[in-house]
Amino acid sequence: MIPVEQLKLLRQKTSVSFTLCKKALEQSRGNIEEAIKILQKWGIEKAESKLSRATKQGGMFSYIHHNKKVGILFELLCETDFVAKTADFEKLGHEIALHIASMNPNGKEELLRQPYIKDPQKTIETLLKEYILKIGENIAVGRFIRFEL
Repeated sequence: MIPVEQLKLLRQKTSVSFTLCKKALEQSRGNIEEAIKILQKWGIEKAESKLSRATKQGGMFSYIHHNKKVGILFELLCETDFVAKTADFEKLGHEIALHIASMNPNGKEELLRQPYIKDPQKTIETLLKEYILKIGENIAVGRFIRFEL
C-alpha cells in the first residue's frame, strides 16, 4: 500500500495524474526518485504515440530581455483551443521563450536538440514530451524569430 503522503508528493512534483503516480510508486516500491524516472519514461512513450496528431491551435509567446537588447516571438501549437488557455501551456510557452532568448537556436530542429537551460539533463524535445503527458495533447513548437541589438 502506497502512503497518501508519497502519492501527494509525487503528484506535486510531476503534475501527472494520481492513477499514474500510484502505478509508478507501486512499480518503484515507494521510491520517489525512481517513480519520477518511470513517469518520464512513460511520458516519452505516450508522447510519441501522440506526435502524429494535428496541432492547429495554440498561442503566440514573446519575451523581451530586461536590457531591451534581445527579444523573441514564437508560436507554440496544440490540438485544441481549450489546452492553449491552460496554465501548464502558458508555463511551457514562457519556458521555451526564455530558452530561445538565451540559447539562440538556428531553427526548430536545433532548438529541440538543445539541453534545456533550467535542466541540462533533458532536451527541449524531452520537456515537450513531459508536457504532452501532463496535458494529454500533442504540443509542437511552430515558427520563431529572435532579435538582438
